[in-house]
Amino acid sequence: MASQPPGGSPEAVVQVSPVACTAPAAASGIAELGREAAAGGVPQFADAMIRCDRLVRIFATDGVEVQALQGLDLLVARGELTAIVGASGSGKSTLMNILAALDVPTAGSVRVAGHDLTALTARERTQYRRRAVGFVWQQSERNLLPYLTAWQNVLMPMQFSAVPRKARGQRAGELLDLFGVTSCADRTPAMMSGGEQQRVAIATAMANEPAVLLADEPTGELDSETAGIVFDALSTANTELGVTILVVTHDPMLSGKVRRTVAIRDGRTSSEILRRHDADVADTPAHPIEYALVDRAGRVQLPRDMLETLQIRERVRLEAEPDHIGVWPDFEEHRQS
Repeated sequence: MASQPPGGSPEAVVQVSPVACTAPAAASGIAELGREAAAGGVPQFADAMIRCDRLVRIFATDGVEVQALQGLDLLVARGELTAIVGASGSGKSTLMNILAALDVPTAGSVRVAGHDLTALTARERTQYRRRAVGFVWQQSERNLLPYLTAWQNVLMPMQFSAVPRKARGQRAGELLDLFGVTSCADRTPAMMSGGEQQRVAIATAMANEPAVLLADEPTGELDSETAGIVFDALSTANTELGVTILVVTHDPMLSGKVRRTVAIRDGRTSSEILRRHDADVADTPAHPIEYALVDRAGRVQLPRDMLETLQIRERVRLEAEPDHIGVWPDFEEHRQS
């Protein structure tokens, strides 16, 4: 049972576990964020396939600065299939553009498949996009060349990477077969359905055997049944080809099928949902558990519904217990308001 602070009630509490509550002071500026990111890091995840540390991205337009990312931290382990969710403007697309080496952060560090994206030259960024990562975007025109057939689209990335002709043909055939679109081999995108286009796009993205596949709203223009088929293709790429996948989505069906869903709010990772099976009961569906995330400065973003329910505004009171931290609303503020 939660302890009761003076003037409060036991119901008005958010419990945060576990008790590890010591953390370095928050960075005071962007330059400091960059220095901390360069000097810091999380040792146990040093081999993570994707690692973002204190990532900041500021856009300036007509003298107005917009902070799209505000010290974002993210770790994705090798072989994971992870979903990123968040409201429009939360920073999802900015993050994907940085991971794709199409944009650079204002501060912080980012490593993908062993590449320090903040240190790459223009030539190295091109090679990174050709070999280290694959892309699947929402719009088919960004994924496939409209005047080429499915077979030719899958061949194209390998031609730019100087893969031998025989190996190109063999891999293209294997990928089209793996994703169930062999029948589309001689068709241009205009002759395919939306789902077929996206599955051919996945095959094209996997042509050069990338370590990471980035998918930005890959089912955003599809009906639910077709979206399920496209997600199955992504899952196949993950399990059969071993690629690490990060997918941005607004589709609750898709995000509900992955083991890990990370939420971004106001330019930071705010919470994540892990889906775990009951080890003691066979053939049970995975049950989701939501966690708030603690960054290396000790910051936690509490879920908005909890803040509204408990009327938490400017400050909270913390109490350390043996197995949790109690987060209490400011009851004095409530009485004065």
